[in-house]
Amino acid sequence: MKLTVKLFAYFRDNRFVAEVKQYPEQATVADIIGDLGIDEKEVGVTMLNSRHCRLDAHPQEGDILAIFPVIGGG
Repeated sequence: MKLTVKLFAYFRDNRFVAEVKQYPEQATVADIIGDLGIDEKEVGVTMLNSRHCRLDAHPQEGDILAIFPVIGGG
């Protein structure tokens, strides 16, 4: 399946801002994060088609997956 993956903040460093990627039909959001070399502990929010999703969600053909890091502040 093809889906658009969008990365935010420092996840873009040495990667990309948005890219259409090919993944197996059974791939989960966690699988995609791992494929990108991102540590799940660093992920704060994941969204499929502008809706919050869990790491065990299964994207569908044409979906847009957005991945945001944990944001700290004071």
